[in-house]
Amino acid sequence: MNFVLAAGGTGGHMVPAHALGAELKARGHGVMLITDARGAKIPGLFDKVPVHVLPAGRLGGGPIGWARGALAVLAGRREAKAIYRDHPPQAVIGFGGYPAFPALLAASSRRIPTLLHEQNAVLGRVNRLLAGEATAIATAYDKVERLKTSFEAKTVLVGNPVRDRVAKLGEMPFPPFDDTGPLKILVTGGSQGASVLGQVVPGGLGLLDPSLRRRLQVVQQCRPDDIDAIRSRYSELGIPAELMTYIADMPEKLGDAHLVIGRAGASTIAELTVAGRPAILVPYPSATDDHQTFNAREMVRAGGARMVAQPEFTPETLARQIDALAADPLALANAAARSLSVGRPHAAADLADLAERIGGGLAPVEVGPAPVRSGTAQFAGVPA
Repeated sequence: MNFVLAAGGTGGHMVPAHALGAELKARGHGVMLITDARGAKIPGLFDKVPVHVLPAGRLGGGPIGWARGALAVLAGRREAKAIYRDHPPQAVIGFGGYPAFPALLAASSRRIPTLLHEQNAVLGRVNRLLAGEATAIATAYDKVERLKTSFEAKTVLVGNPVRDRVAKLGEMPFPPFDDTGPLKILVTGGSQGASVLGQVVPGGLGLLDPSLRRRLQVVQQCRPDDIDAIRSRYSELGIPAELMTYIADMPEKLGDAHLVIGRAGASTIAELTVAGRPAILVPYPSATDDHQTFNAREMVRAGGARMVAQPEFTPETLARQIDALAADPLALANAAARSLSVGRPHAAADLADLAERIGGGLAPVEVGPAPVRSGTAQFAGVPA
């Protein structure tokens, strides 16, 4: 079969789409990506996959903003319809966000089955607009806010697909940690870093007891404008820190970490729970519908993470949280196991099963295992 994946804007949409695309290609299906200019620039994703960049306006910003956004969406819809006419897919899978909007509207207008994947614990705005027309809705959490009860019959819990190398981390033992060895901390704030982490984390680590501070090894993602100041701060504190604006090899960095400090984006939560890594989570307070707070609750409830609201996220609070986790060598390992307990490492395979059922005209619910087929088919004659 041939599938179109519609995603863009941020890594939170693109990474799960990439993971599904890899799974579908491994089964011998053709895969095409429809995205926006930002999504197409994210490195390391969708190699050897045909990519189409379409206009995708954002609806909002007053009458002028709405008008511009609507015109861009209509232009993208026309282009997507032309693509489907020349290379008809069996199904279109959308990952939320405005870049997916035109591709899904075009699919509905041509009566192509559509599958929505919601990465967050709150149904996003675009998915809310498209849910009624969708053939099925796949979710990453068992409870999703703003998902109408009338859609429950076509809703399937699959989890949030992650890259295969991340999924394999959960099969490996947690890195050894004792009273004398290094404490390896990974700080990540999404694809662009987070200024609040750069402001708070170095100071919080500097407040730790010297016996623990001497054992720290830090990897931190920073905003480009902040990185020099953060480097100077770590140097003043005498804490070894590897700083970067983009973490190109997240599976390796995550695999080495004993503790992660970061936002509560959907992909972050999925990778933490699949890998089995404990975390201190600081939800982004301006996230739409406060979805990051809802994303974190399952992991926090399981005991795999501690959540700190941004107004309370101070160096003193952070130091207390790390002290509590590092005081007992078993505490981090126990938190890691609890994190792993809510991971869904087979999300990509389960979502691929669902896509195959929808593309084959079968019922979207009660998904069973799908046979894995060999082959490297490209998309209906479209060169990669």
